[in-house]
This record gives sequence, C-alpha cells and structure tokens, in this order.
Amino acid sequence: MTEAIGSTGSTATPESGRSTEATEGALDSQAKKKRGGKRGKKGPFARMGLFYRQIVAELRKVVWPNRNDLMSYTTVVIAFVAVMIGIVTVIDWGFTELVKYVFG
Repeated sequence: MTEAIGSTGSTATPESGRSTEATEGALDSQAKKKRGGKRGKKGPFARMGLFYRQIVAELRKVVWPNRNDLMSYTTVVIAFVAVMIGIVTVIDWGFTELVKYVFG
C-alpha cells in the first residue's frame, strides 16, 4: 500500500474536500505557473504536426473490418436505405393524394 507523505512528514492524508489555506494557496500558484502548458509554448506548425501525429496514432488503434464484415455492413446499409426510401415514397404519395382530395 502506498502512503502519501506530506510536508510535515506525517502519513496522514487530508479528507476529501478539506485542505488547509496554505495548501490551497500553493496549488493556486502552481496552477498559475503552468497555465500555458506544453501546447502554449509551440508554434502553429508544431501544433499542426502534433495534431496529425495524434491522428495517425489514433487510426492505428482502430480495428478495421475484414472483407466479409465490410460486405455484410454494406448490405445492411443498402437494405436499410431502400426500406427508408420505400417508406418515404409511400408517405409522400399519401400526402399527395390527401392534398388532391382536399384542394381538388
């Protein structure tokens, strides 16, 4: 078990939500010093390079489907779109007939 050792040398940790004013002041001053962070110190081209490197790293984590999975996914999407086209066509035809009946 790991225990935190404070500045006084004790192993007691403060309860959640309770801290001394000195600790809060020290944390605020540290947060102000690190405001820029790593991204704040780089130029725009370095940030763009980092962005694209992160994109490539994330794309390497993707589990790409094999050919059979891709064919089944494509078939499901095409079937769903065909069904939705049929539903919208029927609803459109129904509204057209309703408008013809009402307005003559």
